[in-house]
Amino acid sequence: MNLVRTELDDGVLTVTLCDEENRNALSAELTSELAQTLDEAEDNPEIRVIVLTNSGRVFCAGADLSERSSRKKNKSPTKPVDPVEIFSRFKKSSKPYIGKISGHCVAGGMGIAAAMDISIAIEEAKFGFTEVRVGVAPAMISVLCLPKMRPAEASEAFLRGNRFLAPEAVRMGLINAAVPADEIDSVIQEIVSDIKAGGPEAISAAKQLILQVPQMQVDEAFNWTSEFSAKLFKSEEAQEGMRAYLDKRPPSWMNE
Repeated sequence: MNLVRTELDDGVLTVTLCDEENRNALSAELTSELAQTLDEAEDNPEIRVIVLTNSGRVFCAGADLSERSSRKKNKSPTKPVDPVEIFSRFKKSSKPYIGKISGHCVAGGMGIAAAMDISIAIEEAKFGFTEVRVGVAPAMISVLCLPKMRPAEASEAFLRGNRFLAPEAVRMGLINAAVPADEIDSVIQEIVSDIKAGGPEAISAAKQLILQVPQMQVDEAFNWTSEFSAKLFKSEEAQEGMRAYLDKRPPSWMNE
């Protein structure tokens, strides 16, 4: 792998998009490497949290237009991975994904930011649904972004295709926070520490709630969550967590 770099430290896997020359566009090579990395992370029990970040000035510029253009003569021998598969891996993973957005984030990159469980960006990062400027529309990423946005703001952002700074992306509900560049490491570390204090199975269950409950009618949701909660309380992890709380000691997963 050379477009996606990984580093595992104390249960935290940092995944860095490092195709700076191509602005971390979603090329065949990068999506293939990223998909492989995500699969390996899902299967590795040592990994508790995944932090996705970038090298260079751009987090992700979206689709690789040179590959999509009919003028491209030398097609990549690597089979591209559909971005929908990448987005789905983030959303459906049993593990939490934190976006550390240390650069500009536009078009398909917006989909990645919205697919993260938590996204933090540097204040000077620019965001935008720029697809209309090249004659297409933010189709697939609309599935991830529209539920987070007010209709009026979505209409303006999708139709104008303009860029806006990270604090505006926060106000629109697309990301969680915008912080000074020299503070993003400490903010990410605080988030990671909080997540690692939770039980791994409980974190996975919380992700299932976020994904499943909004799709249900109220009565169905109450019935499903009632059964879901009962199973969680009976789990070994929950029993350990409650014993640790009553004993005033850290639960076992914090010592792993």
